Amino acid sequence: MSGLLITGTSSDAGKSLVVTGLCRAIARRGISVAPYKAQNMSNHSMVCRDGSEIGRAQYLQAQAAGVEATSAMNPVLLKPGSDRRAHVVVRGRPAGELMAGEYATGRRALAEAAFAAYEELATAHEVIVCEGAGSPAEINLRAGDYVNLGLAQRFSLPTVLVGDIDRGGVLAALYGTWALVSDVDRPLLRAYLINKFRGDASVLEPGLVEITRRTGMPSLGVLPWLQDVWLDSEDSLSMGARGDVADGVPTDRRLSVAVVRLPRTSNGTDVDALAAEPGVDVRVTVDADHAREADLLVLPGSRATTSDLQWLRRTGLADVVLDRARRGAPVLGICGGYQMLLDEIVDDGVEGSETSAGATVPGLGLLAGRVVFHEDKVLARPSGSWRGHDVEGYEIHHGVVEPSGGEDFPGGHAVGAVRGSIWHGTPECDDYRRALLADVASASGSRWSAGPGAAPFAARREGMIDTLADALETHVDVDAIITLAKESR
Repeated sequence: MSGLLITGTSSDAGKSLVVTGLCRAIARRGISVAPYKAQNMSNHSMVCRDGSEIGRAQYLQAQAAGVEATSAMNPVLLKPGSDRRAHVVVRGRPAGELMAGEYATGRRALAEAAFAAYEELATAHEVIVCEGAGSPAEINLRAGDYVNLGLAQRFSLPTVLVGDIDRGGVLAALYGTWALVSDVDRPLLRAYLINKFRGDASVLEPGLVEITRRTGMPSLGVLPWLQDVWLDSEDSLSMGARGDVADGVPTDRRLSVAVVRLPRTSNGTDVDALAAEPGVDVRVTVDADHAREADLLVLPGSRATTSDLQWLRRTGLADVVLDRARRGAPVLGICGGYQMLLDEIVDDGVEGSETSAGATVPGLGLLAGRVVFHEDKVLARPSGSWRGHDVEGYEIHHGVVEPSGGEDFPGGHAVGAVRGSIWHGTPECDDYRRALLADVASASGSRWSAGPGAAPFAARREGMIDTLADALETHVDVDAIITLAKESR
């Protein structure tokens, strides 16, 4: 087996993108490769074909590698339900909770599950490309670490640092990471690369030479800012960074979509396909005016439905939703957002809100019915149809909706211009998405219409993976990375 660890100087440095591109570039060489992330802290997840739940990024990385996604690729998933509590998923299944005070000390069993998953993958593939989490310089967490240098020590993995130059201070971040890690861990840091660079990379050369002189780590290259690549991420920092800057659709034929940025947004990637549609402008916002004036308002999924509903009321955004319903302005609720639109939410503590456990909480009352939270988690890949169009999605929820009235809608129901669905991922179905947007345009008086010949969303995603791999091949020494991976044997 061969493997290496891609870690970053910070969250959102581009680790997920680099791993995705490497998986595709290595697979192109005819090498059997698989992605791996020991632990995710994310509310953005996906259901594999076998019914297990893993991070969205690892699911996409498996696609890039050309292999079936499995729970071994993300054996531990922590889903924050509050600032002090995370729901634990081990090998794709619910496995209790982890409190903030237990984060550094209560993870030994999780580490063993993660290490066993790595060994399982390593027996089936020639190369494992591992993704770290956060930064390896989080020395306060090093004792219990099994996703960064703790993983690298366990399997003798050469480690590549990714630095994000777009946020500034990348040279200091690279050197500071190298300097902060322990003398025992430092030899694992074998090389680095710069991500998100705009301009002439030659101006960086003196700095790169000095970083190499001081640390001994060679530079593997400088990856440019890739405007048209916005692949699935597990990091909430990336939510809203979607779509094209200019798609050629004139101003008077555009459609506006406002997505409420809930405090505990889950699976915000649901709106990616909307943003990719030519002529559709998606804004992720907490601004009441934007939410009020958009042609479509989306309430996305939530990992803490009752808490986020309380927040919606405190901010006045709940009133905006109610006003839109009175005016017949389109509203779409997805999973947790759908649950908020119902008459009531019955929470027995499973849902994750410290303020409403055991209570029945009134919903917005726009869709007749209620949701009841159960201990058992629903993980499924359902399918159906709407107005003659095939629709597929995936379900990740404890709350079971009991509708009473309204018209059928994929994964839920609708009353007038208010629609709700417990299914994630349905906007990726091209014909369904365009029919839904056409309905929104008709209701809002927009002149938007689906452009002829617009690329299917799945093809766009594949194209972005290839663009990313091509950029790595052009600007980064991929062969040197593969050589590093072989050193872990």
